[in-house]
Amino acid sequence: MQKFTTQLVCTYDQIVIEDLAVKRMQMSHVAAKGLQRSMFGYFRQVLTYKCEWYGKNLLVADRFYPSTQRCSVCGHIKQGDDKVTLVGNHKHHTKHDEYICYQSGATLDRDANAVANLLALL
Repeated sequence: MQKFTTQLVCTYDQIVIEDLAVKRMQMSHVAAKGLQRSMFGYFRQVLTYKCEWYGKNLLVADRFYPSTQRCSVCGHIKQGDDKVTLVGNHKHHTKHDEYICYQSGATLDRDANAVANLLALL
């Protein structure tokens, strides 16, 4: 963890992460085990002090910022039944790793779309 966070702050002047509520994300026994082991809180704590130490900018996106629901192409935010979940979207039969904007027609990788939305905050 120490080496990874040092590499991040030495490589980038600005870093953005999400303020994740890990306890609320624990949906199943298998998922819960993985999330508990991932140490999100410790990662954020170490990254925060390293950014301060090296004089780098750390932006923590609000946990309610719709990074996975907002189209990084047109800005449309999915609501209600159109939202993408960890299992995809049942209404539109999409997979969990794809983002399809029903406004602009953009088809994107869900993670790449979320990253683009978070980077737009910088």
